[in-house]
Amino acid sequence: MREDKIKLARNLRKNSTPQEVIFWSRLKNRSFNNLKFRRQYPIGKYVVDFICLEKKLIIELDGWQHKEENNERYDRERSNLLKNKGFKVLRFWNNDINNNLEGTLLRIEEFI
Repeated sequence: MREDKIKLARNLRKNSTPQEVIFWSRLKNRSFNNLKFRRQYPIGKYVVDFICLEKKLIIELDGWQHKEENNERYDRERSNLLKNKGFKVLRFWNNDINNNLEGTLLRIEEFI
């Protein structure tokens, strides 16, 4: 199972959304508050969009499909499981990246 999640994570990195590419450009190489972030990182049966292990912070970028009822429930259960493992989970809409990237980064900074 772990190997499957690693392959999935690699595939997700190769096929990032435009918003993930933009957001990653601001996080990679310790360019955000000198924190090391990873993207499309496997944790148990999940692959999270972005993670800072040092701060136990997970950041998820959600598109329109996350508004569907089944996906909302899945996201909620997933976030609760990750929180139970000691992680903090922040979720942003893709539109937050498109329309207010600086504000999104400020919210993360305030959260940390």
